[in-house]
Amino acid sequence: MKEKFYDLKSILSKNADYNIIFGERSNGKTYAVLKRIIQMYGEKGIQGAIIRRWVDDFKGKRGATMFDALVANNEVSKATNGEWSDVYYFSGRWYLCKYDDAGNRTTDDRPFCYGFALTGMEHDKGTSYPGIGNVLFDEFITRSAYLPDEFVLFCNTISTLFRHADKIGDIPKKIFMCGNTVNKYACPYYTEMGLKHIKEMQPGTIDVYTYGDSKLTVAVEYAKPNKKGKETDKFFAFDNPKLHMITGGAWEIDIYPKCPCKVKPKDILLKYYIKFDAELLEADIILQGDKSFTLIHRKTSELQERPDDIIFSTDFDPRPNYFRNIVRPVNNVTDRIADFYRMDKIFYDSNETGEIMRNYLIWCGKEGD
Repeated sequence: MKEKFYDLKSILSKNADYNIIFGERSNGKTYAVLKRIIQMYGEKGIQGAIIRRWVDDFKGKRGATMFDALVANNEVSKATNGEWSDVYYFSGRWYLCKYDDAGNRTTDDRPFCYGFALTGMEHDKGTSYPGIGNVLFDEFITRSAYLPDEFVLFCNTISTLFRHADKIGDIPKKIFMCGNTVNKYACPYYTEMGLKHIKEMQPGTIDVYTYGDSKLTVAVEYAKPNKKGKETDKFFAFDNPKLHMITGGAWEIDIYPKCPCKVKPKDILLKYYIKFDAELLEADIILQGDKSFTLIHRKTSELQERPDDIIFSTDFDPRPNYFRNIVRPVNNVTDRIADFYRMDKIFYDSNETGEIMRNYLIWCGKEGD
């Protein structure tokens, strides 16, 4: 069975400045962009850049093995007409190289690609990189916490790399952002870049965003999964919906506890609401016999706000019924609400709702640091 991996052809046809590609793990997204970086350097001398979140992402073997798959597939040799055959990594830079029969290495004088960590960009602000024309931000979607003001850090990084011009010769500079479908919610890039429809996208589709009178364009592709599957899919064939992200490109969603009993309106002691990531949730505190717990579900109708409604939102709001951090109570009522989280007595109407709350609670924990 021949595996069909991701190809940049469709998204490049949109001629966008930012090219956002997300989908199943190990389907060739990163490989395709790294291949472009090598090809553009071999053909035009245009350098590339790889952005990651943490400095540790480039240390040791993580940096040294970045291009190993392309070397194994002779992509370096193809792109340079046999002049170079391997890649050498040193101090955040990748160089083309070759080895003779005795194992002696000859290395290109100029790096073809640089590595940049968002957490370390303060050290690079004054440096100029006029030869960089292709940028890859790999794994821009994370299941854990994002950096404080991460989108601003990312934009500052792009400003450093693309300081002089938007083209090298007549070749437009391009930014690629690759991610796996590990977290559908709370990604700052969705909101800060105005990607309003990303949560509703279907595999195999591309959306293009424009921004008023500016020339900026952003193409977003939900990469189509490999219909034939990958040979390695057999290792993840367990009856576990969390693994569908690996084998089919579905959004990774945990399994959350569902309501343990049938609830009647008379069982609801208190309702409060949570606004997070453009989602609205309703939380009901339930008392039924000797059972007490909180049930959280989507609020499908518009909230008719009353002054006594308790609302949690990450936005700053001066009204006395608005609070930001659900696990940092500020009065008796919010302390009673927080008790259910401290005691793990929280249930959900669906796993999707659980995912929204998981991301909100991550935000609450980060905000409390």
